[in-house]
Amino acid sequence: MNRSLQVHGKPVDEHTRCVHYGTRLDIIAIRFFCCDRYFPCHLCHSETTDHPAEQWPREQFDQPAILCGMCWSELSIDTYKSVDACTECGAAFNPRCAAHSDYYFGN
Repeated sequence: MNRSLQVHGKPVDEHTRCVHYGTRLDIIAIRFFCCDRYFPCHLCHSETTDHPAEQWPREQFDQPAILCGMCWSELSIDTYKSVDACTECGAAFNPRCAAHSDYYFGN
């Protein structure tokens, strides 16, 4: 557990849920490529920064950019995109997040 990591934006609990997404499965934060900071979602980023979000380039999907809000482990983008739950603690991730994948990850 790496609690030294900070989640920016508008989180509402210790599991990285935010004012925009708060179901029991909304437990990840994404490290944004543009500013190298974790946010719970794209809306948190756009509402609290002064710059547009940039997608992670495909050739950097091996980088740790997903934070599990249950155990605070970091996962690579490749790992996150290939699983339905945290590889460290088994906490389930929201499958509907795939609908927003284009906000975060390039093709």
